[in-house]
Amino acid sequence: MAPIVVPHRPEWRGQFEREAFNIKQALGANVLAIHHIGSTAIPNILAKPIIDILIEACSLTKIDQANSALIDLGYEVMGEFGIKNRRYFRKDNPQGIRTHHIHIFETGSSELVRHLAFRDYLRKYPKIAKEYSDLKASLTNNANIDLDTYINGKNPFIQATEIKAVEWYKSSA
Repeated sequence: MAPIVVPHRPEWRGQFEREAFNIKQALGANVLAIHHIGSTAIPNILAKPIIDILIEACSLTKIDQANSALIDLGYEVMGEFGIKNRRYFRKDNPQGIRTHHIHIFETGSSELVRHLAFRDYLRKYPKIAKEYSDLKASLTNNANIDLDTYINGKNPFIQATEIKAVEWYKSSA
């Protein structure tokens, strides 16, 4: 079954802000910044309706020690989950539908820059964001596509765009 992508919804911003507030309360001073990332953070593009949250933390060890605080907010602890020096959490609603992802990196991580650069680049260049949205539409047009095929179909675009985005981000900082 094809992943569901939907047009941008203005309420995603508020959903992010409410969740960021709760996370900040749960994790405290270890959190330096909380960012809304992913396609739900980019106006006018198709997105899976899952809020992606990027957290810059002082210490991953302190995050590991605070896992129970995120469990109390309904998150599942996933560890690094394929990205070295990341802490990943995911949350489903009571119906079992995924609603949130949290990606946590220590301050100074190149992964922080990569995620923020990609988001900001697509916000700055709507034509490129539209190309990304059109790619998502074409990939999900096939009802037989599964999530892995969808992700693999997006990867070449993401990787090529990230290179440009990081260069742009660093030069405009």
